[in-house]
Formats: sequence, C-alpha cells, structure tokens
Amino acid sequence: MDRFSSALFTDFYELTMAQGYFLQGMAERKAAFEYFFRSHPCDSGFVLFAGLQPLLKALEDLRFQPHEIEYLRSLGKFREEFLNYLSDLHFSLTVYSPPEGTAVFAHEPIIRVEGPLLQVQLVETLLLNYINFQSLIATKAARVWLAARGDPVMDFGLRRAHGPNGGLFASRAAYIGGCSGTSNVQAGLAYSIPVLGTMAHSWIMGFSDEYSAFRAYAEVYPSNPILLVDTYDTLKSGLPNALRVFREMRARGIKFRPGIRLDSGDLVELSRRAWEMLTREGFENPIIVGSGDLDEYKIEDLKARGARINAWGVGTRLLTSADCPYLSGVYKLAALKEGGKWVPRIKLSSDPSKVSLPGRCNLWRIRADGAYQGDYITLAEEDPGERFADAELIPLMKLMMEGGKVLYREDLEKIRSRVFQELRMLPQGVKRLRNPDRYRILYSDKLVGLKKRLMERNGG
Repeated sequence: MDRFSSALFTDFYELTMAQGYFLQGMAERKAAFEYFFRSHPCDSGFVLFAGLQPLLKALEDLRFQPHEIEYLRSLGKFREEFLNYLSDLHFSLTVYSPPEGTAVFAHEPIIRVEGPLLQVQLVETLLLNYINFQSLIATKAARVWLAARGDPVMDFGLRRAHGPNGGLFASRAAYIGGCSGTSNVQAGLAYSIPVLGTMAHSWIMGFSDEYSAFRAYAEVYPSNPILLVDTYDTLKSGLPNALRVFREMRARGIKFRPGIRLDSGDLVELSRRAWEMLTREGFENPIIVGSGDLDEYKIEDLKARGARINAWGVGTRLLTSADCPYLSGVYKLAALKEGGKWVPRIKLSSDPSKVSLPGRCNLWRIRADGAYQGDYITLAEEDPGERFADAELIPLMKLMMEGGKVLYREDLEKIRSRVFQELRMLPQGVKRLRNPDRYRILYSDKLVGLKKRLMERNGG
C-alpha cells in the first residue's frame, strides 16, 4: 500500500534535463547526489530520518509505463529516441544512508544516491517528497512524545491530513516518532500500527440523552469504556452521567478501567475535577484523555500547570505539522566520475546556508560515556583515523540499495525502538522544545580543504 512507482511523479525540469543528458551523451555517466536539509523545523534541535523504506520500494518499482510514454509524446517536447530510451529504462541506483529512525541534523549528508546521471537526476522529486514530509512528521511526533513525558500519545489527525497518501505516510511517520497508535485504519492495515478511538459527539447526540448514550456504549465495549464528556456540560452533565454508568458497571461485577475524554474547555481544571470525582468514587487510576487542537507546546504547558491528563489525542497540528509545514531538504550533485575517479562538485551561493558540501561524504556519530557527543563528516574515501581516540565512531552511511535492488528492510517496531534509543542518547539540551542547544558537528581537514579550494576556484 506504500508503493507509488510512477516515473512521472517528478518535476518537469527533471525530464527536460534528462533529455539533455541523453542527447549530450551524458546519460550513463556515473554521478553521486546527496540529500541534506538546511534548517531544523519547529525550532527543533534534531530531526528524525523517516520515509526511507517506502522510498526504496518506490525506487525499486520505478518504470516508465506505456501510457506514461504516450503522455510525454503528446507534449511535443521530447524526441522519439529519448522516449524509446525511457521505455526500456531499468533503474539501477545505489543508495547509502542511515537506517530509518536515526536522529540527523542540518547540513549533514543523509542520503547518497549513485548511478547513471540521468537516473540519479530523475529521482530527485520522488526522494524529496518521501523523505522531507515523513521526516517532518516523525520529528513533530517525537516532540509531542517528549512533551507528554511518557504518557501515551494517539494520532487523531487523518481527517485534516494532506490527502489520502499524505495521511497514510503521516500516520506511519507519527508512529515511528512515538505515537502509541492511530485513528487511521488504513495505516493499521498497511503497517500493523495499533488503531485507537472510541466515539465522537455525534454518538451522544444520536441518543435521547447523554446517560443513555454512555450506557449503550459501555454495553458494547465494557472492558475499556472511554466516554466523551463535553458534548453538553462537562461538570454538570458529562461527568455525573459517566460516573453513573461506571457505578452501574461496577455493581454488575464488570472488570474495567474507567476513562473519559476531554475535548474542550479548561483542560487543567476539568481534568483535576474529573480525577477528583472518579477517584473519590473508588475508581483508581482512571484514564483521562485530553484532545482538541493540541501540540507539543500546549501539552508542555498543560503539564506544567498540573493537568491530570494521562493520555493525549493529537490530530491536526501533528499530521499537518501546522506551525512548520515543511522540511528544507535538498538534493545536490556531489561528484561525477571521470576516468574512473570521482571528481567533486560544489554548489555555491551568496547565502552561506545554500553552499553544498563537495564530493561524496560519509557521516560518523561520536559516542562516549553512553551518549552522543556530536557528528563527524569526512570524504567517503577517508579513514576517520584516531582523532577521537577516547570515543567510539559509529558509521551511519549504510548500503541500503545496490543496482536497483533493496537491501534494507526493518519492521516498523524496530525503527520505532531506534527512535526511543536515539532520544535517550541525545544531549538533553538538544531535545529541549524551546531554544534547544545546537548539536556539535565536526568536519575532517580534507573535506574543509577541498571545500575551500573549490570555492576559490569557482569564485566563491
């Protein structure tokens, strides 16, 4: 269900360049492109790398179908010999990257794609679309999870997600980032994510009165009834009616953990009152779910103000990443092969943040005393040496695809476990929701020297 292999999922200029490479005899020239992002979204101190496995599967499936070739022919922009080349094209890319769920940082080489220049160029849009969006949502989910301080977080955002495919991939990324489950049933089927949810206000409104609605729901789902108590008046109606149903269930000998959901109003005051009312009746450790336009900042604030909420339903602002709706990921030519050797390339700009790293690069993580101390970037052919003799250097750029065949496969639970491990290993200040510390990134002397020489040679 996560396969989207249309070769026309691309920007038009990728195809005009591809025809240019073909006509100039450059289509089969070996090239290396690297993906990185320029800034962290949401004022975050880190980004979680997500979307890799769906991307690799899409790359493995990529073909130009006959009807797609016919469409390109109808545009009148492409020569017949080029269209014939595309018809027979089998993508044979090689991909290096960290595994999904790894914490990554701005201006680091995160994905390296190698192969024939025409092919490596054509997949730019596909790669950016898969990785930018899912990494953004996974990062947002991790920040929400950090704000919740161990409470379960539920993804409730499907109905306002950016279309069916966007909703599917967003739910996948949110689960990777720390959500305990999703309301998205299709994501449950596709990725074995736990599906969660109880009732909407329409359930209560569909009965003659609130008590009847609660009682009917508890009869259908007696083991874990979570009742939405704010349809009419939370304190005067919703909570008293919920308590009445819970008392009746207890009198009948039903074993259950009572729960309520608060979707509006002063969640601090209402959750405190709900906790008092439920525990005073002998219902220990009740579930109190908070929902309603939440994000990491609101959850952090509610926690700080003493809300008695112990589970969170987060929707629109999570699956759309409402306050930071994009990740500034880019994909740049890093090197071309000439005479059997890789020749580095660099992209210059008057804006320093837009200057790319030259050459094929490797990424290493520095670990000491049970925590991450920073990252180290070298040229791919370099031995990192003994610069960090007192620390462990962990190579992050792994071979994930070779010759168009996927080598990397992990189930979602393993990826999700990696995320929790990464969050434990990151410095505390980097995880801060507001004004986080900057993660340390170091560069090898050879890489710094190469960048300086190329900038001087090209007038930078």
